[in-house]
Amino acid sequence: MKINQYLDATYLKTASQANFSEEENRQKVITLIREAILYDYKLIMIRANYIPLVKKMLQEAGKENLIGTVIGFHEGTYTIEEKLEEAQKAINLGADELDFVVNFEAFKKGEIDLVKKEITKGIELALANNKVVKWIIEVAALTRKEIIVISQLIKDIVLNDFGEENLDKIFVKSSTGFYKTENNLPNGATFKAMKLIVENAKPLKIKAAGGVRDYQTAVKMVKLGVDRIGTSSSKEIVRKEINLKSDY
Repeated sequence: MKINQYLDATYLKTASQANFSEEENRQKVITLIREAILYDYKLIMIRANYIPLVKKMLQEAGKENLIGTVIGFHEGTYTIEEKLEEAQKAINLGADELDFVVNFEAFKKGEIDLVKKEITKGIELALANNKVVKWIIEVAALTRKEIIVISQLIKDIVLNDFGEENLDKIFVKSSTGFYKTENNLPNGATFKAMKLIVENAKPLKIKAAGGVRDYQTAVKMVKLGVDRIGTSSSKEIVRKEINLKSDY
């Protein structure tokens, strides 16, 4: 299957969130980049301030892994202007893909025009700079009906305003992986949530993020119709596939 080509290998914690020093956190990113070079992950997903480091290490290694970062992370409640400014800075640094957190709180309140505007403006900026854009809808914060409605909303915006020629540049993504749930409920991609997104957002691309930690789950996600997987367990997933192949 070449599962590595589905993986957005991810490390998004700040030093304070990880309870690390800034240098310790930087070393975590360096480890991820080295893994990406070794295992040829599709993309390295990091905070924007690490983009120059990723570019430097990839260039030195002669590799062309994609570089992604997050926008409006992780609450999604930034203003449209703040998100666009953050996205432009990431573009200037050299990001290939921009994972925006939709203002899902506004969506839940019925502020649909605001959500439509930020999605439209974000896509416009990304496409104008030949970048891929992903929209994180935060499934753990949404009901089944809300997942369906927002997936269809993003699809309709793309089909109506940006055309079929841009379908491969726009994703609907499940989760930040940082949302706080009650009673230890999953805060990321579940099969039920991803099935709803696939059914209602296709022909857009789909990214499952949050909670995909093993090879079997990753394969099932791909078979379900997922195009990309965001995970902090890329090494474990890829090594499992390598070990399975070596058994034959």
